[in-house]
Amino acid sequence: MKNNFFTILFLLSATLLVPHLRNTAEAAQIEPRDPNFGDRIVFGSIGEASNLIPYLTTDAPSHEIADLLFTAPLRYNGDLLVEPWAAEHFSVEEQGRLLRFTLRKGILWEDGRELTAEDVAFTYRLVIDPATASPYADDFLRVKDFKVTGRYSFEVRYEKFFSRAIASWMNPILPKHILEGQNIRDTPFSRKPTGSGPYRLKTWESGSRIVLSASPDYFMGRPHIAEIVYRIIPDTASMFMETRAGRLDVMDLNPLQYLWETNSPEWEKNFAKYRYLASVYVFLGFNLAHPFFSDARVRKAISLAINRGEIVRGVLLDQGIPAFGPFKPGSWACHPGLEPPRQDISAAKELLRQAGFRDSDGDGILEKDGRPFSFTILTNQGNEQRILTAEVIQHELAGIGIDVRIRTVEWAAFIKEFVHKGRFDAIILGWTIPQDPDLYPIWHSSGAKEGGLNITRYVNREVDDLLEKARSTPDQAQRAQLYRRFQEILAEEQPYCFLFVPYALPIIQRRFSGIKPALAGIMYNFEDWWVDRVKQRYHLLE
Repeated sequence: MKNNFFTILFLLSATLLVPHLRNTAEAAQIEPRDPNFGDRIVFGSIGEASNLIPYLTTDAPSHEIADLLFTAPLRYNGDLLVEPWAAEHFSVEEQGRLLRFTLRKGILWEDGRELTAEDVAFTYRLVIDPATASPYADDFLRVKDFKVTGRYSFEVRYEKFFSRAIASWMNPILPKHILEGQNIRDTPFSRKPTGSGPYRLKTWESGSRIVLSASPDYFMGRPHIAEIVYRIIPDTASMFMETRAGRLDVMDLNPLQYLWETNSPEWEKNFAKYRYLASVYVFLGFNLAHPFFSDARVRKAISLAINRGEIVRGVLLDQGIPAFGPFKPGSWACHPGLEPPRQDISAAKELLRQAGFRDSDGDGILEKDGRPFSFTILTNQGNEQRILTAEVIQHELAGIGIDVRIRTVEWAAFIKEFVHKGRFDAIILGWTIPQDPDLYPIWHSSGAKEGGLNITRYVNREVDDLLEKARSTPDQAQRAQLYRRFQEILAEEQPYCFLFVPYALPIIQRRFSGIKPALAGIMYNFEDWWVDRVKQRYHLLE
């Protein structure tokens, strides 16, 4: 939701609900007179949160909830500039190798205990503990020395410049007095957390809904909207019907819904639509332990067989752009000389021939060593774009002699049982793109393990070296050169087939005021959204 740690971590995305970057409102909202407290906002979500301890999860639904329950020392404002949050102030010294923080006094956990620098120290030690096995530990392992310098102050020293140093301290603070001594991997806290953020967990009905209530003790003031409901709805068609019936206030539309199904006067009267390029890329990822996909020629052949332009036109209805790499198109780190691969069936067939594949029995399916070239694409249930994309790829690969099957799995099981454990041939999935383009967690070989973010188990020593140098290089132009070489390697080896960057197409009930589109998106100031008393639908006891 708000763009603190959610926007600086790479997260596996179940759906594109309100990503974070530049947006354009296509229908202006009329601001009522004065903000009020009360009412409820109901979001639709395909995926359910898996764990509300954010250092243990990589899925967006979990982080969206946790983002509202906890606070962090720093965060981004609407212009994507760093600002203090739980910190009262901070300083960057010694060419970025030393950070000093002073926390605000009087920040309270839900149980009334005060948040102090000891909580930050505990969180830091917890994340770097090997027993925690956090996929985000590497950022904190870069710290040379962490020192509590007072009840509300601490300092962090690095051996050398680290590009993600400031971003690391946009991660949430956890309560020492509750979690100390617990097994973080097996604690009730994961479903019943105690936070210090703007909202508190009220109820969690598995498979149905998660309800949050505004915290009366939040140090920046009680949020105006009294209650947030996340309804778990397994597919976008059902979600759309619920929105049309007035039982959802926010959802991310698919292109068909955005372009044609919400253009009536009734929709335009009751809802405001937004459109902007999402900070997400969607990809076809290969399990590189698979005997076929360990050969880069095979991966490149598949990439050349895919017509990304047709996917953007046919699946996204032009509400997106083809992708060729993991950086945001147009950003400083994006390679200016690369472009999405053009479909080339002849070249794809030749690469497969070089890799030893033949149609030896004339049935149209290639074989190698007596084994037919057949594999399954796995993706998450309810995401129509990804399922349709898989069907397009299935059809196109059939044209070069590859038999593709498609399987969909419920989001939580998809992540826990298949993605994290590497139990797939190939997957269609999406990553969110953080503000700092450090790709170390996803592409460095240290993450190629169960539970790590390098989910395809990609290992390339030159890539490791490039990523290590880039995150310790303060000069942006030099970092850009390192990232350009990195992108050239990905283009040659194709461990992912980068497919597209979609437009985010959220729709929001018009009774909500205070929505101010900015570089950070439309959710960065969610605490300040409100509903005029006359328009309030739900009058809640407070």
